[in-house]
Amino acid sequence: RDVLLVEDIVDTGRTLVKLVESIQSLNPRSIKICALIDKSERRETQVNVSYSCFCLDKGFIVGYGLDYNEKYRNLPAIFDLKL
Repeated sequence: RDVLLVEDIVDTGRTLVKLVESIQSLNPRSIKICALIDKSERRETQVNVSYSCFCLDKGFIVGYGLDYNEKYRNLPAIFDLKL
């Protein structure tokens, strides 16, 4: 089968690498990743995001489920947090 992993944000990539490795053990025909936000600034591993809505080189974003120290998660949109 073909597998599509859907993620809100790809940041360091560590979680997705582990997930892809686990799914590969089931011998899928293909694995692709779809992300709302592909953030490359803190990327620690090679992750191939096949589909992304937004690419972010640097910065910190909050809202729409994304938080900073358990704050700002409930904002109705995504905002760039200036630290």
